[in-house]
Amino acid sequence: MTQEKSDSAFRTISEVSQKLALQPHVLRFWESKFSQIQPVKRAAGRRFYRPDDVALIGGIRFALYEQGMTIKGVQKLLQDKGIAYIRGLAAGDEAPNTPNTHKASEALGAGETHSTVPGTVSGTMSGANTGLNAQGRDHLQAAKQSLQSALASLRDG
Repeated sequence: MTQEKSDSAFRTISEVSQKLALQPHVLRFWESKFSQIQPVKRAAGRRFYRPDDVALIGGIRFALYEQGMTIKGVQKLLQDKGIAYIRGLAAGDEAPNTPNTHKASEALGAGETHSTVPGTVSGTMSGANTGLNAQGRDHLQAAKQSLQSALASLRDG
């Protein structure tokens, strides 16, 4: 017979990854990108997440996966609005206005290098598993068309 943990109990990386439908390596990666995620580390480096950490990770997950924001966009949102705001996203509080806070160049990951883009096939958006909402995909398509037009102008001129 297993007992439920209290809401204030610390969680292991496995429990957090299962609760938030994330792989453990994603949690560890996000720790490197978001300094605000600071699990307690016990002997042998085992991580334990506080309830506030879990809420913050849930908010980051919502902004990235549901709102289609980039890591840089969420970092800026954290800087501008604070940790409490991002934690609130996980609880279903106010959602960021992604079209205004998140330009297409940011959606493309300006300044970041990507070896592959999930959900793309030969440079086209397939629509499946892109991690972007419809508006994010529209922004990317518009940016792609603009870049293709500029490239054609450079080749012709």
